[in-house]
Amino acid sequence: MAPRMDPVQASETMPHTTSVVVIGGGIVGASTAYFLAQKGIPVVLCEKGTIGAEQSGRNWGWTRVMGRDPREIPLGMESLRWWRQMNALTGMETGFNQCGIVYLCETQAELDEYEAWLEQAREFQLDSRLLAPGEIDSVLPGAGRPFKGALYTPSDGRAEPQKAAPTIANAARALGATILTGCAVRGVETKGGRVCGVVTERGRITCDSVVLAGGAWSRLFTGNMALPNGGGIDLPQLKVLGTCFRTQPLDGVPDVSAGASDFAFRKRLDGGYTIARRNASVSEITPDSFRLFTEFLPSLRTSWKELRLRVGGQFLTEWRTPRRWALDAESPFEKVRVLDPAPHASILKEARDNLVRAFPAFARMQEAERWGGLIDVTPDAVPVISAVDALPGFHLATGFSGHGFGIGPGAGKLMADIVAGDPVAVDPAPYAFNRFAGAIRPGRI
Repeated sequence: MAPRMDPVQASETMPHTTSVVVIGGGIVGASTAYFLAQKGIPVVLCEKGTIGAEQSGRNWGWTRVMGRDPREIPLGMESLRWWRQMNALTGMETGFNQCGIVYLCETQAELDEYEAWLEQAREFQLDSRLLAPGEIDSVLPGAGRPFKGALYTPSDGRAEPQKAAPTIANAARALGATILTGCAVRGVETKGGRVCGVVTERGRITCDSVVLAGGAWSRLFTGNMALPNGGGIDLPQLKVLGTCFRTQPLDGVPDVSAGASDFAFRKRLDGGYTIARRNASVSEITPDSFRLFTEFLPSLRTSWKELRLRVGGQFLTEWRTPRRWALDAESPFEKVRVLDPAPHASILKEARDNLVRAFPAFARMQEAERWGGLIDVTPDAVPVISAVDALPGFHLATGFSGHGFGIGPGAGKLMADIVAGDPVAVDPAPYAFNRFAGAIRPGRI
């Protein structure tokens, strides 16, 4: 079942000329459009389905810096800066709450891992700290079994995935952005070696720049693009399935968001909880699994215990999906408006059982809804937020690897600054597209 997103007031008419077209209405695409509009830059956001309806509306809702790859910490800090003021800036509700996040440790090895992370993160002067077993109850009361310790960051928080992207898109529209829903972009046009426009199912839009924030669709989109020299873009990105459920309102359980090795939870604005099985994502074997095997092999080795490989219908679905199409013909994005994968029932049962064993107060919870979502992942689990040098005017904001909701506002701000040529608050180098060798297919020399 797909989560119900807050409504967005889409624009009634499509302009035929603008400065920037943003493809994809998730949290990153909406944030990019918002910050471009804030700069006074004309921008059109094109979403093939509904704003935020894919992974941006299906994630856990954590807004964290804690535990991130050190390359993402500055972006996480910038995002939290914007999360804290987003309700005031937009005049609408994102559900943000600085509740703190706790990672519970059951083994000494887990504690050692978090202690090593703290050492790496020391230069950023975060408020993250380790809790001794006797300190845990003061932050996270009600545990039904002992823990070795915990990593705690009071400044981390939570927001509502079903509200945040729609709120930011509505705010972008209020600043002058054009928000188009049910409007798939079929491809990008070029002239003189650079971007000159996009072709949508409703017609052409002339523009100077394009930002592809297409989430799980980004690899398919870029694979159909031709570069001026005859080459192409081979974006190294795969998809994994995440699964959550939400409960009816529940009293007497913790307000802080928390996770252990085998469960995670966070309180919702409606008084219920979003529950997930931490460290358990499903990776469907698809044709791209073989095409990108070499690129993803190192990450497969390090995250083997967290992934559950599966062969199913997705292999045939993607095998039958066209990888090339003409811009005057129906594209795959018009055939599937919203990715709505089935949730993984056994993983959700594990999440529930593990959580109840750890916090018995959750035994009273009543499930209200469950869903699955496809997460766009890169080989190093760090996003691409970057211009594509081989095609001036084309930019990528994708591959957020399950971290995109929390760092969405900061990523959108960084992308808007890059497009506008303005000073950036965060060093973009770690997110550069050219860090992936072979991502540009050669053409004519």
